[in-house]
Amino acid sequence: MNLNKFFLNVAVAAAVAAVTAAGTSYLVLRYAPGSSDQARVERTVRDYLTKNPEVLVEMTNEPDKRQAAEQEAQQKKAISENADAIFRSPVSHVAGNPNGDVSLVEFFDYNCGYCRKAMPDVVKLVNDDGKIRLVLKELPIFGDDSEAAAKLALASNKQGKYFEMHQKLFSEPGKADNEKALRVAKELGLDVDQLQKDAEDPDIKKGLDQAKELAQKLNLQGTPLYLIGDRVLPGAPDDLFDELKAKVAEVRKAGCATTC
Repeated sequence: MNLNKFFLNVAVAAAVAAVTAAGTSYLVLRYAPGSSDQARVERTVRDYLTKNPEVLVEMTNEPDKRQAAEQEAQQKKAISENADAIFRSPVSHVAGNPNGDVSLVEFFDYNCGYCRKAMPDVVKLVNDDGKIRLVLKELPIFGDDSEAAAKLALASNKQGKYFEMHQKLFSEPGKADNEKALRVAKELGLDVDQLQKDAEDPDIKKGLDQAKELAQKLNLQGTPLYLIGDRVLPGAPDDLFDELKAKVAEVRKAGCATTC
């Protein structure tokens, strides 16, 4: 069966409401199945849908719109209820301006290709703006290698090199794992032996566990995920820099519904 015809057949009964809303009040909406009224209603609806195919598109898209609206409402609720853990957790690294007026939170994995692609835009935004608090949430969802790299990156904070190591883990070629993280740390002049000891600090595990729990509450579908105040931006679109910049401006102008 032709796909358009299939959707037409499926939509006929549901489109009665749309026909009525469009002004065809003459339609007989109550009929006995199999009666001549039923046939007349179906003919009228088919004729309406054939002349107005955009209704089919709207009906097809409506469930997705409702689902997106529900997810957005759930995420805003999760942000409000977990604002301290999201924006002000002592186990999350803050780059940029610690006293900035807008918080940009990023959930990422060092083995996420989209996170790697996005990193230069995020760094440029922070460097250009000067008033952004960049809150980095390590979320190693790609297995043990990602977790090993995340732990060593977080441990580098004790030697004051976290943000440098963060950027280098993304910019250097190759899979992020324990070996690469140690090599990067050495290139940055860190005490590698101390770094490995610090990576076992319980606060590092706490930070990773907290990020995972928040990701679940936010219904995160993949990395990266950005929170600009209480605005959510998933993924790394081609115009990421512009989108982030626009949302930062929006938050500055309108503020947040929660203490972000």
